[in-house]
Amino acid sequence: MTDPRMGEALWEALERLPRGAGVVFRHYQLPPQERAALFARVRRIARRRRLVLVVAGAALRGADGQHGGRAAVGTHGLTTRPVHHRRDMVAARRARVDAVFASPVFATRSHPGAPALGRVRFGLLIRGADVPVIALGGMDARRARSLAHFRIHGWAAIDAWAQ
Repeated sequence: MTDPRMGEALWEALERLPRGAGVVFRHYQLPPQERAALFARVRRIARRRRLVLVVAGAALRGADGQHGGRAAVGTHGLTTRPVHHRRDMVAARRARVDAVFASPVFATRSHPGAPALGRVRFGLLIRGADVPVIALGGMDARRARSLAHFRIHGWAAIDAWAQ
């Protein structure tokens, strides 16, 4: 997940991601032209490193897909959605998304004070999921290993990659 808080650490984080990993490009607050220019720079690195690049918010040309809400329905390429509640999971299934980001598993600086799911509620949320689940929220490699028994497809983070 890209985030303005990363600043220049974004470039190192993109270089540290393992090949085949994915990037969700956000940066919603930027004016359209600045956002497009930043996206183009991220896209060049993603192509070179063979990273999957999806965009959240307003669509941008050259993305491998779309992340989030209604925008995921009917788009070309990959579609992903955030899932916070069981009703979100049902909606994602109906939309036939390619993957879901279940969150927040743990407390996160991105959403200070927001209640975290924790392991038990995370497990209940994704139980029976027939779509790949990516754990998000306070994640790092150690916490991802602690969720291995849930058979998650992967994990996503901001701070874990910016350190």
